Amino acid sequence: MATLTPYFYSKNAREQSGFYAKALGGEIVSLRTFAEMPGADESMKDRVLHLELHALGLRFFMADAGTELVERGNGMDLTLDFKGEEEARRIFEALSEGGTVIMPFERMFWGTMFGRLEDPFGVTWQISTEA
Repeated sequence: MATLTPYFYSKNAREQSGFYAKALGGEIVSLRTFAEMPGADESMKDRVLHLELHALGLRFFMADAGTELVERGNGMDLTLDFKGEEEARRIFEALSEGGTVIMPFERMFWGTMFGRLEDPFGVTWQISTEA
């Protein structure tokens, strides 16, 4: 058995994790900065080395990308499936705030509610309900 944990590299992990904590009803349970790393460059000391966010019974990791550019590809979406429409709609609306709705959250021909969005940090999500 394995556990899959998304690991986001970010231009600003504190801001992005705060957005997710609010949108997903979660909390940041751990945050380490580069200041804790021996020999860290002074300009990086306040940047996030590793952050752990718990939300919706899931675990998400995050870190600041440092000097590298953050590039999001279009080959992967994160998908959240919910038992009920109310919670799914609330999460869809919260994650899309400041982002772009790709497919509105609505009933699909296969019978479930489904929507797709890109959040303000460039991460693409699919939100759906169980059949």
